[in-house]
Amino acid sequence: MPSRYDFTEIKDADGILKEVTFMPSNIENIDTALYNHIKDELALRTTTNKGNVVVPVLWVAGERAHQIKNSRDQDIRDANGIFKLPLMTVERSSMTKDPAFKGTWQAHMPDFGRGFHRIARVNIPAGRVINQQKTSNFTNAFSARKRGVNNNVGRGQSNFPRKGPGPTVYQTIYQPIPIWVNATYNLRIRTEYVQQMNDLIQPFYTFTGQANSFFVTNEGHRYEAFVEGDISYSNNITNYGEEERTYISDIKIKVLGYLMGDGVNDPKPKFTVVENFVEVKIPRERVIVGDINTFLDEDEEGKGFYRE
Repeated sequence: MPSRYDFTEIKDADGILKEVTFMPSNIENIDTALYNHIKDELALRTTTNKGNVVVPVLWVAGERAHQIKNSRDQDIRDANGIFKLPLMTVERSSMTKDPAFKGTWQAHMPDFGRGFHRIARVNIPAGRVINQQKTSNFTNAFSARKRGVNNNVGRGQSNFPRKGPGPTVYQTIYQPIPIWVNATYNLRIRTEYVQQMNDLIQPFYTFTGQANSFFVTNEGHRYEAFVEGDISYSNNITNYGEEERTYISDIKIKVLGYLMGDGVNDPKPKFTVVENFVEVKIPRERVIVGDINTFLDEDEEGKGFYRE
């Protein structure tokens, strides 16, 4: 079976080029990062008739069957199926592909297909490390090598110190170019009392400090989020009907995210690991008459030397 890297004309290229899959950064991952941050990291509390409790958080856009099961697990519905207060809900209201928000790599780079050209032109370098084992092997092999016509040039000893830098094997890691998006979410807080509302909205003013941003993470991906300064309020206390008294506040949160593959219509994203060449050898063409020796044993002073 032919190798997928045959086009490189490199012997055993599959050992040099390697692809490692990783968890994608998709729309669902961005949603989950913000939801988990509000639900688990903040874990806002307030006082109810059951004492000081953690306020449940519900994802509005979830499947109805999952919502019903989740609400039962969290005990947020009463016997009539009505949500108990206080309650927080999260919903993604919009998503924008904003060219103004971009990283260092913002230019459009078309996909040239799989293989080395894809690595070089479409993916971007994410980091570089030294392969200590292979670098050590090359250095020891160079130190142990004896050269010259009579094999009298060189130390012939492994681990012998050498002058100047030796051959170094680097592993360069490439990643797909991310697509930057702005996702806007609406966090709605419903409470039964004003004091409960005060307890729940104050952390959104204070937990970011003087800055207005914070970070959310999920599956190894990290996104920056911003809380808009204006929080809207509404209530039904002026309505003297039989409706339950409710205070409502809406908080807008914008998440600066990025998309990197996976899904029904996208391939799973991959880190590509590439190793460099440490030595290039060009064969020399010999002639019958007038050929110059590459290695000379002795010079005019009787000292042996090696000519590169």
